[in-house]
Amino acid sequence: MPSQASLQTAWKENNSINGGLIMSIANIDHFIAGRSAAGGSGRTQDVFNPATGTITGRVALADAKDVDAAVAAAAAAFPAWAAMPAIRRARLMNRFLQLLNQHKEELARAITLEHGKVFSDACGEVERGIDIVEFACGMPQLLKGDYTDQVSTGIDNWTMRQPLGVVAGITPFNFPVMVPMWMFPVAIAAGNTFILKPSPTDPTPSLLYAELMKEAGFPDGVFNVVQGDKVAVDALLEHEDVKAISFVGSTPIANYIYETGARNGKRVQALGGAKNHMLVMPDADLDKAVDALIGAAYGSAGERCMAISVAVLVGDVGDRLIPMLTDRVRQLKITNGLEADAEMGPIVSAAARDKITGYIAKGIEQGAELVVDGRDQQVPGHEDGFWLGGTLFDHVTADMAIYREEIFGPVLSCVRAKDFAEGVKLINDHEYGNGVSLFTRDGNAAREFGRQVQVGMVGINVPIPVPMAWHGFGGWKKSLFGDMHAYGEEGVRFYTKQKSIMQRWPESITKGAEFAMPVSR
Repeated sequence: MPSQASLQTAWKENNSINGGLIMSIANIDHFIAGRSAAGGSGRTQDVFNPATGTITGRVALADAKDVDAAVAAAAAAFPAWAAMPAIRRARLMNRFLQLLNQHKEELARAITLEHGKVFSDACGEVERGIDIVEFACGMPQLLKGDYTDQVSTGIDNWTMRQPLGVVAGITPFNFPVMVPMWMFPVAIAAGNTFILKPSPTDPTPSLLYAELMKEAGFPDGVFNVVQGDKVAVDALLEHEDVKAISFVGSTPIANYIYETGARNGKRVQALGGAKNHMLVMPDADLDKAVDALIGAAYGSAGERCMAISVAVLVGDVGDRLIPMLTDRVRQLKITNGLEADAEMGPIVSAAARDKITGYIAKGIEQGAELVVDGRDQQVPGHEDGFWLGGTLFDHVTADMAIYREEIFGPVLSCVRAKDFAEGVKLINDHEYGNGVSLFTRDGNAAREFGRQVQVGMVGINVPIPVPMAWHGFGGWKKSLFGDMHAYGEEGVRFYTKQKSIMQRWPESITKGAEFAMPVSR
């Protein structure tokens, strides 16, 4: 496993199942040109274990010179890397895949210690990231172009896909392993070199898989990590040698990334916020619907862009489902994410917790019925952690802030709808269109829902319809800025450019200049 000094320091802790005490503060640096780099800005940000509230590390925050160094390393590595046959790049990616499988529990543990999500959920995150690496191992097939013999007499035509150059990814705190892997395995296998700017909230996983990339044999400079905040983001957006930017985060920042990157001549893919609904029909299996809502609304403390944050209850479903849901929310096992039976861990930071509790107060103020209040949640032995219990609102209306805005926490809002049509209209009228789910036994309702709903990712009796690695991820409306979804074949297209070549030989060329538009002959 990683050997650099900063990573060794990061793991000097009591790894007991009850959380333990940090014995030293880790220095979490950049990773540039195959080695740790402290950077020159002198700025740092504290990193916390959210279950204990203690500082576990200090992450370097890059300035423009640090970004310049990473871009220079990536640019220097690009020509040889792009020229390498795709099958050889894929073999290195397959070696990285093997190392990920060997160390996936260590990666998951790093996620839990800095993000707070429960260990089983962190393991699932790592597995979904591994799916993308497996997909990227098939890059020789994915890069194949089309060939047409004899498009005109003596002329053949074919296409190829070529890498863009230096590309960058800016990723959020909630999936420090999976979301970066939506980007860099596809980009690198396609022949680009990559700069990752992870969230400074949970930066350690980025260095762990950077070391695994090095161990797998990737040349120095092919994969780089620049830790930082908006200063690093702006430097990447403005750097003339960065050809493409992929971003996942909130909608206001996604819009900023898209507009700024496009203004600077970059290809941009910016995935924004969400307000995901689950429409529950009267014929649904309510036990299974409640199971789905509990997991999708409160899993990872609601800090998922695909979390269900609104339940649309049709007809009399609300009167039957709310009591069942109330009992389950109150029974949630909330504790340190490393405990074996934990169902929900802490909120990622004190600031995030305060923002969520502010929304809860606003929901009460605007007239929603607070059925379960999670604001007094405590965990014995972890009193300084960033805790918040599951919160449930009923009789929420479309004009309330808790309905309109992304809360990004363990808050489920229940809205009543008289029928299917009203429920679908409610969903379609929302400005976000990331994910949505329908629970029903009615095949016609399922078919019509899939056709009518104006949302990019749809689940039928599936609460969190995150597409598999070969399908691609992305929403509609204000949930996506750009033309192509993440990973899958659209990800390959995003990180490459098509070239079309037409060829003929002198023996087939007729004598004399041609001034008319060429046509097939």
